[in-house]
Amino acid sequence: MLVSQLCKEKHFNEEWFLNCCEELQIAVHYHRKLWEWCFITQALTERGMLKEGKKGLGFGVGKEPLVSLFASRGCEVVATDIDFQIAKLLGWVDSNQHSNNLEDLNERKLCEPEQFSKLVTFEFMDMNEIDQKQHSNKYDFTWSSCSFEHLGTIERSKRFIMNQMHCLKPGGVAVHTTEFNLSSNEHTIESGATVILRKKDIESLVNDLREDGHSIEVDYTASTGNIESFVDVPPYTSEIHLRLLLEQYVSTSIGLIIQKKNSDSV
Repeated sequence: MLVSQLCKEKHFNEEWFLNCCEELQIAVHYHRKLWEWCFITQALTERGMLKEGKKGLGFGVGKEPLVSLFASRGCEVVATDIDFQIAKLLGWVDSNQHSNNLEDLNERKLCEPEQFSKLVTFEFMDMNEIDQKQHSNKYDFTWSSCSFEHLGTIERSKRFIMNQMHCLKPGGVAVHTTEFNLSSNEHTIESGATVILRKKDIESLVNDLREDGHSIEVDYTASTGNIESFVDVPPYTSEIHLRLLLEQYVSTSIGLIIQKKNSDSV
């Protein structure tokens, strides 16, 4: 099974990736957002999460197709995103990266409309303020695609991951992607609209998760294929977008797969 790892060029030719692109109805192209969607889907599929009777909670879903895909598999999904007015102030609405209703989440019609309306609900949610009373221990899986690096600081990003674990049932699975700093393990963007987690930030988070009894394995290997050696620069118009320049740092996506401790775990 997949483990937590960086976006890799080789994945784009692997059977699981190609199958996911076909299911998403998206042509294969070297973009890390596509990798994130396929990585999340495969990690959850391998762990038996994407099937009828399972319940998932998505954070900062924007207009991503995963909500529709998971519903097409028979999952009951609660999709969340930040309040519309806040999203507009932050520029997410104007850049077409924010959802405001259920119709936005089934644009690609990956799920039959009747089934989608039956299985999917939408809520506004601030990822910094998860309502534990409402969501605690209710979900088989949780996910987000490059969302928690936008919470203001690295510490808030790490706190989100710890807090969202409470939403999972014992043994549940969380899969989240975020920015990973390939340039430095010392200096990074620590606060602002987008932060970049360093290896030491991920290691600290992993340690906290394990101390709470959760399971996570991480491969920090950064491969060096021809395509992934290319770095896209602002305004990010290249068709190849596995790595990008954020200020002075080269970043890529990292996917985290976390299994919540069972109720009888220490």
